Amino acid sequence: MTEIRHDWTKEEIADIYNMPIMELIYKAATVHREFHDPNEVQVCTLLSVKTGGCSEDCKYCPQSARYNTEVDVEKLMPTDIVLNKALEAKENGSTRFCMGSAWRNVRDNRDFDRVLDMVKGVTSMGMEVCCTLGMLSEDQAQKLKEAGLYAYNHNLDTSREYYDEIITTRSYDDRLETIENVQKANISVCSGGIIGLGESTIDRIGMLHTLSTLEIHPESVPVNALVPVKGTPMESNERVEIWDMVRMISTARILMPKAMVRLSAGRTEMPTSEQALCFMAGANSIFAGDKLLTTPNPSFASDKDMFQILNLKPRKAYKEAKHYDLSIS
Repeated sequence: MTEIRHDWTKEEIADIYNMPIMELIYKAATVHREFHDPNEVQVCTLLSVKTGGCSEDCKYCPQSARYNTEVDVEKLMPTDIVLNKALEAKENGSTRFCMGSAWRNVRDNRDFDRVLDMVKGVTSMGMEVCCTLGMLSEDQAQKLKEAGLYAYNHNLDTSREYYDEIITTRSYDDRLETIENVQKANISVCSGGIIGLGESTIDRIGMLHTLSTLEIHPESVPVNALVPVKGTPMESNERVEIWDMVRMISTARILMPKAMVRLSAGRTEMPTSEQALCFMAGANSIFAGDKLLTTPNPSFASDKDMFQILNLKPRKAYKEAKHYDLSIS
């Protein structure tokens, strides 16, 4: 039986990450089968409910007001439109619906009240509801919990050491504080990062070390490959190699066996064969739908074809809720 550990050292993680690739995939696949159905993948949908105009300076992000990208600034979507999008996602097989807003942090105002109404509406559909709204106080996290929020996404993006090269408008500790506030409210945490930002292997190991040594592992760990966007400082970054994605996914799976490891941004560039390698290595969740916030993503139809080819089945909502002591009303 694989032990769930929270005391990993960076040296141990480096040894895992740098294993011969075939051995690494085999080890990760073995751990994956111990905790999960290897033919089951959770289908999630991510919708940008408030797009653009963000005051942050994240160098990869087309929604930053500091960069001249083709993303238009839009107000918060009407609640009925969001709920219709959620219903459409459910009909296409999604069991988790995530709403993203380009805010630096949540403010206690009418927009936040509307987001709470959206959470209540999507929860009533029987879907797991996730939000990514920026920094969050304890009180705001509690309000989201009371509205029915299942998960909150707040990525670390990269290692503590490399973080200031990517973002200067909030600190690494700010991110960890939001994660702590979310966990105090008994909301499951979705937190991962992005590779392809110019970081080193040591930085990738550092990010995985921070996540895997949290007192409670994230319930979901998204692994994103950078999608370079024209107008951002990282528009010329090279595409991430599939083997880098496989190493990140495999290592995350071994370190955090119960977590949903999410194959996130960058799938548009991956043929089915490459995505299959990621599923074999322990990924068991994807975002479906034409867009991931503002960047391209495979369509529901192409994902359905992939599921058929690989004999994958969608995971039901709330399947592992008991692992995380989450009350489902």
